[in-house]
Amino acid sequence: MTVSLVFLAVLMAAFGGWLFSHSINVRPWEAQAAGVESRQMPRAATAPRVGLAVFLAVVTSLFALTISAYLMRQEMAHDWRPLAVPGLLWWNSACLVLGSVALQLAWRAARHEQPARLLRGLLAGGGLTIAFILGQALAWWQLQAAGHYLAANPANAFFFLLTALHAVHLLGGLFVWSRCLFRLQQGATPGAIRQSVELCALYWHFLLVVWGILFVLLLRT
Repeated sequence: MTVSLVFLAVLMAAFGGWLFSHSINVRPWEAQAAGVESRQMPRAATAPRVGLAVFLAVVTSLFALTISAYLMRQEMAHDWRPLAVPGLLWWNSACLVLGSVALQLAWRAARHEQPARLLRGLLAGGGLTIAFILGQALAWWQLQAAGHYLAANPANAFFFLLTALHAVHLLGGLFVWSRCLFRLQQGATPGAIRQSVELCALYWHFLLVVWGILFVLLLRT
């Protein structure tokens, strides 16, 4: 339970700090030029960004509770037999890291109005993410082929649960990614989809951190 609370606190502090850093110099009580309505929210705290932050808080809670259940089940049962993590997960992790980097570069290209680089970044980020998910599916198949069935051992069940839960959230991100790609191919300017690309990049960075925590947890237990 302590580990999950620390995990939740660190992620919430990171996103809270990000929002605070964009609002520290905002003084909504100061009057602006005559006839201009004063801002009550910092410029960076747009509705999509705040919505993403709230959603990530919910996702963080979900993963924190799942990790807590994993650790508690491990400690309380004599039938827990550690599962050897497939070596394929190292390659999958590399794909996710590169995918996150590609989306960061796509976000940068959108800010600088570079449509060609934006397209390449989106294609690379999405392609590497799809490769990660397919790699996870292959790892599940390898475990099943080796006799590590879902119901055979609590460790097996939690391995499938944690990795599948993470993959489902990536699939949700791919839906938003596909909309960005479709709009770009339909002629939208980089500036028009910049915020959507930004939210995708932030979401991918978040899921990369989550996967890093899950991967270390699975390796150590």
